[in-house]
Amino acid sequence: MTTQLTWYGHAALGLLSGGHQILVDPFFTGNPAASQKAADAQADFILVTHGHGDHLGDTVSIAKRCNALVISNFEIANWMKKQDVRAHGQHIGGGHQHPFGYLKLTQAMHGSALPDGSNGGNPAGFLLTTNDGQKIYLAGDTGLFGDMRLIGEEELDLAVIPIGDNFTMGPADALRAVQFLHPKHVIPIHYNTFDLIRQDALAWAEQVERSTDAKVHVLRPGDRFTLE
Repeated sequence: MTTQLTWYGHAALGLLSGGHQILVDPFFTGNPAASQKAADAQADFILVTHGHGDHLGDTVSIAKRCNALVISNFEIANWMKKQDVRAHGQHIGGGHQHPFGYLKLTQAMHGSALPDGSNGGNPAGFLLTTNDGQKIYLAGDTGLFGDMRLIGEEELDLAVIPIGDNFTMGPADALRAVQFLHPKHVIPIHYNTFDLIRQDALAWAEQVERSTDAKVHVLRPGDRFTLE
């Protein structure tokens, strides 16, 4: 079996695994890099790493239209339920067996306030073990942290990490993150959406491949990557 990942721009991702359509941080409306409109997005599940508007994005409208289950930290899940959205809350270090695989929340060094000022709990990343055993780490918005070495012990097939700087890791720290994580494949995200996070992803990819055994896949918004 395979998992297909689509990068929609910024940090918005789609995962198709085992017949389940998963959206991650579906920020389409107001996203200058978005490759599609929120009205065209389909999802069975929506993963939200934290509460900032460029990640929470169009979650509520898509979840209601698709009757999708939103998975996030406990605070965001409770906020979603108040919006009449189905939600499942977890917390960092906790995992749950969902229909698409075992999903564990990991730490992320960032903030998480919701757009209306509500408490968004702790930001998180996601470590997904698909039903056929593929290991995928979605770092979310984060700075570099030493416990990425522990995540790397999971023998990752794919790591999806930010490289934009100012709000997240930049190229130098993202390179160190790859060295800590030891993934087979890497996809950079959260860059070039706005001038403040503009980076040369191709130059970064060359540096990573010179310094590690990882294969870097620099996608354009709308591009897909298939993890065999």
